Order: sequence, then C-alpha cells, then structure tokens
Amino acid sequence: MGLWQVFYEDWQMECCGTPFSVGEEVRWPLLFQAADDVLGGGWHDQLTELVGVVEQGAVRVLRDENGLVVAVSESVMGSGGAIRVGGLLTVETHGGRLPEVRGRVRGVQVVTQDFGGAGPGRRTLRSVDACPKWFSGGGGERSEAGVLVMLEV
Repeated sequence: MGLWQVFYEDWQMECCGTPFSVGEEVRWPLLFQAADDVLGGGWHDQLTELVGVVEQGAVRVLRDENGLVVAVSESVMGSGGAIRVGGLLTVETHGGRLPEVRGRVRGVQVVTQDFGGAGPGRRTLRSVDACPKWFSGGGGERSEAGVLVMLEV
C-alpha cells in the first residue's frame, strides 16, 4: 500500500506508547487530521493526500483508494461520495476504537517545535534510529513535540 508519514505526538508516546526502532513492525490506531489542527499547522512537506470514501458510523472512517483505512477527525469534511483531501496522519491512542494500521518503520525523525522566542512555529527534524519514550523540553519555548515516522504499509 505504500509509504506514509505519521506523526506520533510526544504525550501519546509518554502516556501509552511503546518505543520502536527503524525496521520494526508496529500496529497503531491512526487518525487523519487537518494539518492546521496539529501543532499550529505548517506541515507542507509532511502532508498526506488521501482519496476515498468517508463512512459514517461510531467512528468516521476513510477508505483510501490505495487500501489504507484510517479514522478521520471531524475537521476533515466529506461523507457519502469519494473525496480528495490533504492532511496529517497521527497516532491516536485515546480516541476510542479506531482502525489499526500495521506497517514497518522505515525512518524516524524527532520533531522539535519552537513555541515562543524569536521563531514561534518553526519546526526542525532530526533523524534517529529509535523513538524515545520521553521527550525533552516539556512545553518550554523549544520542545521535542514527538516523532515523524515513515511507515511502510
């Protein structure tokens, strides 16, 4: 089904996550969100485009034409017919029973976000071999906000 970029937020990992390494197989509940809803937006190089049908039920689900099945946040419009939408795939361990996606980790980058000071909203990525369990910064002016994962599904 391809390679997908997935954002795993720091608090999700620290609360309920299990660290993983490049090459490992993982199984995660994924939520597709509007990019502006995650860390203030600006994810231009990390956006994912999905094309498919949004199904209404206990959880809104999008079935992408490439076979990926993910939950969809309320901010992503569409139901009934096929839609083409850009956004961000995120791991969501607190959203009820979301569809799980199984894949192999092909890359991990720690996301550091500026929340204040001279460059609010600026984001940097640093490649690592494994996802940490704990992230530095703790909500200061510059904090590690999670990891961006290249997931082969």
